[in-house]
Amino acid sequence: MKKELPRPVAEAKMSITVHPELEARLREKAQAEGLTVEAYVERLLRSDQQADEELESLALEGLNSGEPIEAGTGYWEEKHRRLNERLKKTGAR
Repeated sequence: MKKELPRPVAEAKMSITVHPELEARLREKAQAEGLTVEAYVERLLRSDQQADEELESLALEGLNSGEPIEAGTGYWEEKHRRLNERLKKTGAR
């Protein structure tokens, strides 16, 4: 179910205005990675798209993982009690 960004036959152009501090940061980050600002922004957007797809996949996996449980007050109290027990055993706090 992976969605790919359409690959245009001809490159589209877009101009954006950003705060000078953001522009400097973009240029700095792009240069540090050996990329143009355009390639760096494109990579960020592709990474964001992949993260969205992964989140959607995980949400669907959770929805399809079994019978739902009622998460009322007692459920959270039991979770808290068990966590406290684990923390006592490991000595963490």
